[in-house]
Amino acid sequence: MERLAIAMISDFFHPGVGGVENHIYMLSTELIRRGHKVIVITHGHKPDRVGIRWLLPSLKVYYIPFIPIASSATLPNFFTSLPYLRTILLREHIQLIHAHASLSSIGHEGILHSHLMGIRTVFTDHSLFGFEDAASILTNKLLVATLKNVDAVICVSHTGRENTVLRGQLFEKDRDDPTKLSVRRNIYVIPNAIVAEQFKPRPSEPSETITIVVLSRLAYRKGIDLLVATAPRICAAFPNVRFVVGGDGPKLVDLLQMREKHLLQDRIELLGAVRHSDVLSVLSRGTIFMNTSLTESFGIAILEAACAGLYVVSTRVGGVPEILPQDMISFAEPEVDDVFRAISEAITIVAAGKHDPMMAHERVKTFYDWQQVAKRTETVYNAVIQSRQIELMERIERTMDLGPFAGPIYTIILLVDCVFFLVLEWFYPREDLDYVEHHWDDHVLAQIQPVSASRHE
Repeated sequence: MERLAIAMISDFFHPGVGGVENHIYMLSTELIRRGHKVIVITHGHKPDRVGIRWLLPSLKVYYIPFIPIASSATLPNFFTSLPYLRTILLREHIQLIHAHASLSSIGHEGILHSHLMGIRTVFTDHSLFGFEDAASILTNKLLVATLKNVDAVICVSHTGRENTVLRGQLFEKDRDDPTKLSVRRNIYVIPNAIVAEQFKPRPSEPSETITIVVLSRLAYRKGIDLLVATAPRICAAFPNVRFVVGGDGPKLVDLLQMREKHLLQDRIELLGAVRHSDVLSVLSRGTIFMNTSLTESFGIAILEAACAGLYVVSTRVGGVPEILPQDMISFAEPEVDDVFRAISEAITIVAAGKHDPMMAHERVKTFYDWQQVAKRTETVYNAVIQSRQIELMERIERTMDLGPFAGPIYTIILLVDCVFFLVLEWFYPREDLDYVEHHWDDHVLAQIQPVSASRHE
C-alpha cells in the first residue's frame, strides 16, 4: 500500500485517559511504524497544553485552543475550527482524516471541512448509544448528518456496527431491487487490541483469599449500582472474598456509603483514580475481574484483565460477548440476582483451579494484536483512497435528505462553510503557508517499537 499522510482527529486524546485515547495513540504509533505519516489534532488542555507537542515514538499532536465543556468534549461550533484545521491539514499535506467518537465535536467538524481540500474521510465509532433520551437524539442527528458524506465507517464490534447503522441511518437503495434498502457497503468492523507484553501475569503466592478487581469509571452506565447492591451479598456469602475497586466518578459516594453501612472497610478497598501505568499492578492483586456495565461497545478493560490472567465476570451487554471465548468468562444479565450467581460460579471455578492465568494470557495474545488492527485499517484506507470522491452537488443532495427541518439547516451550514473557506483562501493564500516537509526513512521506521501509553510523552 502507498504511504499516506493521516490526521487522527478527536476531542478524546492524551492527557485524557480512556479507551478512545489509548486506541488513537496505539493505532497511530503502529501506522507510523508501518511507514505512514500520522498526526493527531485535538483540543487544548489547561493550563498550558496548547500548540504542538511530540509524543514517543514520533507522533506529532496539535492542541487547538478550544475549551471542553463536558466529558472532554468541545462545544459544536462548525465554523471556528476551519481556520485551524485548514492551516494544519494543508501544511502537513494530509490525504486522509480519521475521526474518532460520536461525541467528539472536532471530529465531526473535521469531516465537514475535509471535502473543501480534497481530503478523504474515515470515522470510527467506539460507543453504543440509545434512541430515547434527549442527549442520544441530538447526538444521533448530528451523526446522521456527518455520516451522510463520510467515505468509510469503522466500528469496534459487530454489535456496535448494528447500533451505528441504525443511529446513523447508513442505508442505501439495493442494487438488485431499488425498492428495498440495504446497509451501506463502506462499514467495517475492526476490534480494539492491546500490547500483550504489558499485561503479562505476575507470579503470586498461593492464597485462600479470592480478590475481585473492578476497574471502571464510577458512573451509572458502568453499572456501579449493581456493584453496590451485589458486593455486600458476595462478602456475606464468601468470607474469603475481598474487593479492590479502582476508578473515580459520581458513584464513588454510593460505594463509600455502602461500605460504611455494611462495615466492609476491611473487605472492600477503594483506590480512586488509577493511572494506566498502574493498571497491571492493580490487576495482579486479583483473581477475578468484574464488569457490571449497562452498555459497552467493546470493553478494553475486560481484554486487559483477561490478558493479565484474571477470570472475567461481566454483564451480557453490547459487544462484550464478542471479546472472549466462553470458557474464559461468565455472563450475567444486568440484574442483582444474576450477577451474584455469575460471581458465585466464577469463585467456584477459580477455587477449583480450573482457570490457568498463563494459558489465558497466551490465548489472548493470539486474539488481539495492534499490527493486525493497523493492517486491517490500512485496507480500509486503501479502499477509501481508490473510491470515487463525492462532489459538492451530491453532498448537498444527501444533506437535504436529512428531512424537511434538519436538511435545510445542515445544507445552509455546508454552503456557509464553503463560502468561509473561499474567504480564507483569499485572505491567507496557500502559497503563504509554512509547509512541513516529510522524509520517509525506512531505517528509522524499522527501529520504532510500540510504546506503553503510560509513558509516551
